[in-house]
Amino acid sequence: MTTSPAVEALSSLPVLSDRTAYEAASQRLREASRSYYADGDSAMDDTTYDRLRLAVLAWESENPDEVPADSPTGLVADGAAPVGDVAHTTRLLSLDNVFDAEGLVAWGASVQRRLGRAPAGGFSVEPKIDGAAVAARYRDGRLVQVITRGDGSHGEDVSHVVGQIDGLPERLAAPVTVEVRGEVAFTQEQFETANEVRTAHGAQVFVNPRNGTAGTLRAKDRPYRLRMTFWAYGVVELDGVPFLPAGATHAEALAAVATAGVRTTASSAAGLLVVADLAEAQARVDAITAMRADLPVGIDGVVIKLNETAEQEAAGFGTRFPHWAIAVKLPAVERQTVLQDVVWEVGRTGVLAPTALLAPVEIDGSTVTRATLHNPADIRRRDLHLGDTVTVYKAGDIIPRVQAAVVRLRPAGATPVPLPEACPRCGGEINATQERWRCARGTACALPALIEYAAGREMLDIDGLGRTYVAALVESGDVRDVADLFTLTIEQLTAASGSAKRAAKLAEQIEAARTRPLNRVFCALGVLGTGRSMSRRIARHFGTMEAIRGADAAGMQDVEGIGPEKAPVVVEQVAALAPVIDKLIAAGVNMTEPEAASAGPGGGPLEGKVVVVTGRMAGPLDGFGRSEMNALIEKAGGRAGSSVNARTSILVAAPSANGKPSSKAVKAAELGVEVLTPEDFAELVADQLASG
Repeated sequence: MTTSPAVEALSSLPVLSDRTAYEAASQRLREASRSYYADGDSAMDDTTYDRLRLAVLAWESENPDEVPADSPTGLVADGAAPVGDVAHTTRLLSLDNVFDAEGLVAWGASVQRRLGRAPAGGFSVEPKIDGAAVAARYRDGRLVQVITRGDGSHGEDVSHVVGQIDGLPERLAAPVTVEVRGEVAFTQEQFETANEVRTAHGAQVFVNPRNGTAGTLRAKDRPYRLRMTFWAYGVVELDGVPFLPAGATHAEALAAVATAGVRTTASSAAGLLVVADLAEAQARVDAITAMRADLPVGIDGVVIKLNETAEQEAAGFGTRFPHWAIAVKLPAVERQTVLQDVVWEVGRTGVLAPTALLAPVEIDGSTVTRATLHNPADIRRRDLHLGDTVTVYKAGDIIPRVQAAVVRLRPAGATPVPLPEACPRCGGEINATQERWRCARGTACALPALIEYAAGREMLDIDGLGRTYVAALVESGDVRDVADLFTLTIEQLTAASGSAKRAAKLAEQIEAARTRPLNRVFCALGVLGTGRSMSRRIARHFGTMEAIRGADAAGMQDVEGIGPEKAPVVVEQVAALAPVIDKLIAAGVNMTEPEAASAGPGGGPLEGKVVVVTGRMAGPLDGFGRSEMNALIEKAGGRAGSSVNARTSILVAAPSANGKPSSKAVKAAELGVEVLTPEDFAELVADQLASG
């Protein structure tokens, strides 16, 4: 059985050598929970918390006679949540956790022991929304009260949030009386908006969506209101008024809640599925894990419950959690680490790009040492200081990003991240009129990066012309734009490479580059807003460089994917590059698109279809990267997509090494999108593949 990343992250637990260490660890758990429930500013990430809690449990297991009555492991929310004075209708408990398939099987065995037989009613499987649990009371169809979990017996009245939670309407269509229980959370979009609003009001940005939710639920004196979202995961009778028919299952209960007008976990993107056994439940856990990165709201696990109410009652409850439900925790996608430095690089278009340098931290199965910071305005919005403990988020194949600083952990004397006063590449002036700062020299500053980009495999494909030789050619003044590459002499290349033999090889590669199709030449120019795919569309649409240069904004909009905002920018850029294009023409560089002349109205087997590719290609497509696949798709008349959605026609998916479906494959199955193996797709576009 394969060990999950969640288990690997928890495998090296801190060892509590004596009672003093145990008491200190218990106190750390309480303090972390108090911080979280007080204002949402937790000084401990989930993985660190889970590791510490498991270490405390291990000590208690070995020393059962020394476990105090107020141990945090036996209390809801570690006994740290504000209790409030509102009694819950029935206890609102937490869930116990397991971290892998073995843990799930062990839980299943414990359920079977409690029932005295195997469960007969199946299991429900649903996402564990990463937010805050509340109970919402409706009387005669009107939302009258929202209560936090508290200690499970009593909670705080937070009814001031009524009207700002999507999925929890103030009035229902029918005059029902019922209490729904579920999770309140920020969706990613709501979280970004919330931080923008807080910044505008001079408040600190939230550390993460979960902590922000906890703080927002309790805040009563803010001069602004933030939208959140609710997902029901349970329902109880209120005031003795029947709501469900006798014997309703968990899935049927949530269906009734949804019919009443309240959002449930079943209506989330991950949905709710009833399965016959735990093997099927584990398969569903794997599927939800695969789609996690694409979900609009954060989840930190998958919840599995006995579906039959009678079996739930027979399994019973513990002091902190029900025995009939379990949460399978997923690998952490968010950790805390230290922001050590910020480095600035200049892209090929002159944009200054900041990157955070971090103390190494394990997130989602990989070690993260760098993360994106977007732009200077974003750095100031997040109030980042060097030395800050920051939350870093990473899910699936998404580039890690810094979310916020944990201000309460800021070291004394920490200084705000310094913003550049001059271009970090050339030392010249900076254009700071927009959020994304640029070198005032634009692409001239980024000339080495632009030349290296132009010589790359997917553009002019000048093999061997790497960063070192490009830097030498630019520094010597021999190359001042892309066109100068085609006028280089053997002597100049020898001086740059330090070898006559290497110079001769480079000269051969440059000569071959003269014959590249127009789409590659156009892409090598580095026109803002055009990459490989857009360059192919432009070249195929116009056919020649002359036609591209003659197009106005209206004509440029005829190219698929170029709208009214981008069109004039492309036209202006092409006009500005006129001297470079003239030099390319004079150097004998190809200015036509060979496939444009033969492209007819019948665009091939993929005409009108959107194709998404995922995984490593095999068979006839072995070695094809994303760019080559996109080019092949467009050559066959289709359009390359980046994510699976309702507009997707075909998903080309290579089977994964571990046998688990990718998030794109799971989404395709849900939407009924046709899925082809690389071999099947190669057969479909065989004519285009054969023609090179």
